[in-house]
Amino acid sequence: MRRIGILTSGGDAPGMNAAIRGVVRYANSLRLEVYGIQCGYDGMLKGDIIKMDNRSVSDIIHKGGTMLMTSRCPEFIDIKYRKKANAVLQAYGIESFIVIGGDGSLRGMRDFYNDFGTPCVGIPGTIDNDLAYTDYTLGFDTAVNTVLNAINNVRDTMTAHNRACIIEVMGRKCGDLAMHAGLAGGAEIILVPEMPIDVARIRKEIVYDKIKGKNSVIIILAEGVCSCASLKEQILAGDVDDIQIRTVKLGYIQRGGTPSMADRVLASKCAVRAVDLLVSPNCGGRVVGIKDNKIMDMDVDTALSIERKFDTNLYKIATTLGK
Repeated sequence: MRRIGILTSGGDAPGMNAAIRGVVRYANSLRLEVYGIQCGYDGMLKGDIIKMDNRSVSDIIHKGGTMLMTSRCPEFIDIKYRKKANAVLQAYGIESFIVIGGDGSLRGMRDFYNDFGTPCVGIPGTIDNDLAYTDYTLGFDTAVNTVLNAINNVRDTMTAHNRACIIEVMGRKCGDLAMHAGLAGGAEIILVPEMPIDVARIRKEIVYDKIKGKNSVIIILAEGVCSCASLKEQILAGDVDDIQIRTVKLGYIQRGGTPSMADRVLASKCAVRAVDLLVSPNCGGRVVGIKDNKIMDMDVDTALSIERKFDTNLYKIATTLGK
């Protein structure tokens, strides 16, 4: 095996560039050729492929986003398009590839492997942290810190005006981003899809906090629960007196920015393990990640079949300390 491809797919995440850099430089040290597939699976279909060397990945480790660019490619679900992508890889002589992305990206990789048996390795890259087989995904730590900075800034203004604020964060159906940022930011209320929501209780807590003399109330809302506008409407629909609520939807600011030390190191470690797997006999379809602070790998089918479990103990700590 002399030629490997690499692509980033789905939503971008801080640390993807660090992973690309790690793959290219480590593979080059083993005298392997690396080809960057631009714009994810869409680039694989269109043959949007470039050869990469050590200089190609200079000065990117500290940058957010992905130098290879990314996209979503719904066509890849259809096997006729995967056959087309396979023909493109064969034309370039690419014998294996690495995918950096989230759940949908890794499922696309799994289907491709099951179709053609091409050795491939997935690196988890998503701020949502919603892949059950790994403790953390690339981009999660940076996104949490981005949200934390926003909480700190919003808190200043809410305190100055004696208001409550609902801060809506990303995460899809996973509440990890909201929970970790809420705990670290001292949020009074944290709402996640995995736990039931009681609007009457939320309303009561805001009133009690005001009575107790709190000058601000921060509510962290995971997008998988509802929108910040909807939650505000529900709270104010009840019997409330002199409560002022503002809303902040952080949006794409959470996906960009300089990756943290933790994300850069995790990306580099995962990159090296991914290349090592590809050069080993009988690699098959694998994914890498981190478990109990150790880099690990497992079969992609097994990894994607693991049911995600929400950390209710940490959520209890976060909500208890916010009171």
